[in-house]
Amino acid sequence: MSFFETITPWDASVLQSIQGIKCDFLDTFMAVMSFLGEKGLIWIILGLTLCLFKKTRATGVIMLCAMTLGLLLGEFGIKNIICRPRPFVTYDFTVNGHIPSGYSFPSGHTTSSFAAATVIIIRKEKFAVFTAGVAFLIAFSRLYNCVHYPTDVICGAVLGIALAIITCLIFKNFGWDNRLNKKIIRKKGDVK
Repeated sequence: MSFFETITPWDASVLQSIQGIKCDFLDTFMAVMSFLGEKGLIWIILGLTLCLFKKTRATGVIMLCAMTLGLLLGEFGIKNIICRPRPFVTYDFTVNGHIPSGYSFPSGHTTSSFAAATVIIIRKEKFAVFTAGVAFLIAFSRLYNCVHYPTDVICGAVLGIALAIITCLIFKNFGWDNRLNKKIIRKKGDVK
């Protein structure tokens, strides 16, 4: 028995529990949250906007790079290796909102959201708490809408966080973050 065959009944029971909080307001709200995370669009727009300003340029570039890694590893790599069917395919769950195609593991919405939010947190941007909240709501919407299992979302979050940390470290170690922000770092003894 594979890991997913073992864990899927637990996953399904969590989704069934979440269905107990369904209401018209949440149906609409969670559909909107999932829409915001579609193709990472909200994060791409935010990243491109951050790139426009010298002070936040490095954050925007790092964020877009971390998300691109998430797309390559999660969507094009892991999803096509694991090939886990979505919950509504395996169980009799009604999808709230758009019915996605493709496989379930890991959640791409969650990967991109947590990659973006983690970069913003690491870079200590003023809106870090807000973006973390949006990332969490997008991830939860995937469960509420019955298009991902909890383990898809958890692993998507872990993947996004890991890729954000790795990308930030690479940019910092090579000094690319300072170059992007055009900060001049003076050494001791330099003439002003």
